[in-house]
Amino acid sequence: MLNDGYADLAHRYPARISSYVVLPLPHIDASLREMERGFEQLGCVGVNMNIVCLGRSIGDEAFEPIYAEMNRRGAILFVHPAGTGIQSPLINDWKYRASVGTSLEDASFVLHMIARRIPHRYPNIKFIVPHLGGPIPMLLNRLDKQGLREQGGNLPELPSVTAKKFHYDTVCYGSKAAFTCALEAFGADHLVTGSDYPVLQDWEEYRETFAYIERLGLDQSVTDKILHHNAQHLFGFAH
Repeated sequence: MLNDGYADLAHRYPARISSYVVLPLPHIDASLREMERGFEQLGCVGVNMNIVCLGRSIGDEAFEPIYAEMNRRGAILFVHPAGTGIQSPLINDWKYRASVGTSLEDASFVLHMIARRIPHRYPNIKFIVPHLGGPIPMLLNRLDKQGLREQGGNLPELPSVTAKKFHYDTVCYGSKAAFTCALEAFGADHLVTGSDYPVLQDWEEYRETFAYIERLGLDQSVTDKILHHNAQHLFGFAH
């Protein structure tokens, strides 16, 4: 129902809207069928998955067939927190599930993808992680020094190298500090605009979600990349 509704909206406004196909996880066979329907019948441009599914990370080995099929298709995968506060009482019992827990979910996705070597084994998938990857931009050096050892030295490359292959959306409640950290960590080519619509409407006007980027004093070519051209290139849309 959800996929049909979004596809109908996209078909009515093809110059303005495109849609992802949402998968009925944890049901693998049904998800593979719905992915096929989304791409081949509904005209979807990517796949959307929650980072946590019924208490399990979507990096779990059980979801391996999903990544294999996305890799075969060269698909874009956009992930988003499920609002679990990474299932931690240290977050949820202290009422930081949304304000902090979502960013920790974002980080857990990147970490689990690195640990499972998903980007290395399925290099055709194009990943978009929301909210600038949470705390990941600040942790790249630490991951390379401590995280590599924690993973037993079995990774094919430094964690920072893998993390810099993802794209990250720009939702950060207008924080210049968070944005500039991610910009330096990942580079302008790996940031794409995000809206978090309609959630952010409780805290800021819709236009402000994008306008803050234009006030950061970046070179106009960098601003244009982040606001427009990176996503156009990623999805194969015309400039």
